[in-house]
Amino acid sequence: ATTAPRIPSTRLALHHFDVNYSLQLKDLWPSVRAGLLCEQKYGALLNNFSPVDHVAQELELLNATDFVSEAPKKAQRSQWGAAAEEAGRGESRAQEGSGEGRAGMQAETTTQAEMSPPLRASISSNIKCYTFPRGDITRFRPARPDALGLLDYYLMDAASLLPVLALNVQPDDLVLDLCAAPGGKTLALLQTGVCGHLAANDISISRTKRLYHILHSYIPKEIRETVSVTSCDGRDWEELEGGTFHKVLVDVPCTTDRHSVMEEDNNIFHRRRTKERQMLPMLQLQLLMAGILATKPGGEVVYSTCSLSPLQNEYVIERAVEIAETQFNISIHIEDLSHFRMLFQDTFSFFSDCRLGELVLPHLTANFGPMYFCKLRR
Repeated sequence: ATTAPRIPSTRLALHHFDVNYSLQLKDLWPSVRAGLLCEQKYGALLNNFSPVDHVAQELELLNATDFVSEAPKKAQRSQWGAAAEEAGRGESRAQEGSGEGRAGMQAETTTQAEMSPPLRASISSNIKCYTFPRGDITRFRPARPDALGLLDYYLMDAASLLPVLALNVQPDDLVLDLCAAPGGKTLALLQTGVCGHLAANDISISRTKRLYHILHSYIPKEIRETVSVTSCDGRDWEELEGGTFHKVLVDVPCTTDRHSVMEEDNNIFHRRRTKERQMLPMLQLQLLMAGILATKPGGEVVYSTCSLSPLQNEYVIERAVEIAETQFNISIHIEDLSHFRMLFQDTFSFFSDCRLGELVLPHLTANFGPMYFCKLRR
C-alpha cells in the first residue's frame, strides 16, 4: 500500500493558524499572516558590560534609535502637546479674564504633565535596544568582541524585551527567570544592572548550555557569579525555593508561531508532537502557578509567550488566577499594561482587543513578535 505524502509541519501550522487566528484577529489576520511569513525584524540589545558609546554612535549613524529611551520622551512630548491643546481651549474659554478659568486651565495642564512619571518609572533606563524605523529592513552587522572578548550587542526580537521591561526590576530584587534558555531575556535582565541575585532555570540541559554560552559571551566573570543557572523542571520550583523571589519571569514553551510557519526543524506541529502541542496550555498553566508560588507576597510575575493563541495567553492567566484563589488562598491582581501600548506604539503593532495583558502583532512595516505578556501581582 502506498503511504500518503507527508504534509510539511510548516503547512500544518499555517492551516491551523488560518482556521483559528482568522476568527480571533478577523480583518487583521491577512497582514499578520504576511508578517509571520516574511523575514523577522531584530533589535540590537547593547551590552552595558562592554564599552557601548561608540556602538550607539555607529547605530545612530545608520538611522537606528534606542526604542527604550525614546519611548518616554515621545510620550512626554505627546502629553505636553495634549496639555498645550487643552490649555489653548481653556484660554479661549477664559478670554474674559476670569481667574477661575485660568486656575482651571492650570490644573488641567498640571494633570497632563503629571501623567508621565509613572510611565517613566516602569522603564529601565539601563536597557538600551536599537531598532530601525518602521518600514526600514536594514540588517544589523554581526556582534563584535571588545578588547576583553565580550560581544558589543545581542540581536533579538525587540518585542522580547517588553516582558523584561514590564517586570520592572528594582535594586536588590531577587529575580527568577523560570524558563530562561536560550538566554535573551536573561541577558536583558542582567543589563538592568540592579538584580540582587538572578536565578536562571531551564529544563533542557542542551538549551542551558546555550544559556551558559551567552553569559560567557556577554557578561564579565564577577557578574556571572551573581547568577545561578539550573536545569530543573520549572513546575517543581515551589518545592525548591517557594516564596523567595521579588520578581519572576515565566516565558513559557509555546507554539512559537513564527518558527512554526517558517522552519521544519524542531517544529511543534510535526505529527509526532501532536500530543505535546495539545498539552501546552496545561504545561503553561503549571509553570505559571510555579512562578506565582515562587514569589514573595507582594511580588510580581510576568507571563509571556511568542504565540497569538488566546488558549496559551489569556485563558492560562484566567485559570491561574482562579487556581491561586481557590486552591492556595492567594489573591492575584492583574496589572494594567496599557501604557506600554502608548509608549511603544511607534515601534510595535499592538492588538487593541487583548482582554488581559498586551499582544504585539507581526506587521510588514514593524515585523516583530508575536509577543504576549501579562503582569500579575501576588
